[in-house]
Amino acid sequence: MTHPFDPWIAPLFGLTASEPANAAIGTFLLSLLVVLIGEITLRLVARVNRDHLSRLQAELKKYQQLSQEAERRGDAASYRALNRQANSAFGHVFFNQFGLSAAALWPCFFALDWLQARFAPEGVPLPGKPEGMNYGVAFLVAYLLARLLVGRLRRLVPRLIARLRARDGIAAA
Repeated sequence: MTHPFDPWIAPLFGLTASEPANAAIGTFLLSLLVVLIGEITLRLVARVNRDHLSRLQAELKKYQQLSQEAERRGDAASYRALNRQANSAFGHVFFNQFGLSAAALWPCFFALDWLQARFAPEGVPLPGKPEGMNYGVAFLVAYLLARLLVGRLRRLVPRLIARLRARDGIAAA
């Protein structure tokens, strides 16, 4: 049975002669691809919604400051009203950021669908566990490792570029 994503994903699972090694490497590469697609999507959605999120955060800050000022003045009624507004603004900011983070997760469902079609009945054969591991667990572990790797690379790359520019005498852009 073929899956619509086979032409793009299946090659990731055939890099060695060992089926368990292929499954481990392929699952990690698939999760790395998912993380990268998710990060790109997250950046695009954040860019599109930047003005809206900035307005929400400015509103939250304004109501926080106004409620603190009302509290300093001892105006309990104004404090409660402004604090309700600040809590409402916080809810808007929180759920907008929560929704934004979902933009990074959507590729996971496509990867899990492909893994289920390939490995659901017997599991993903891994080195040391040739009888197979649940595809969801294998993907989750690989996804977390890929996310950690991408996070470390994101911090490392700017420092590496700065170091290379300093070595070559190139001014920072």
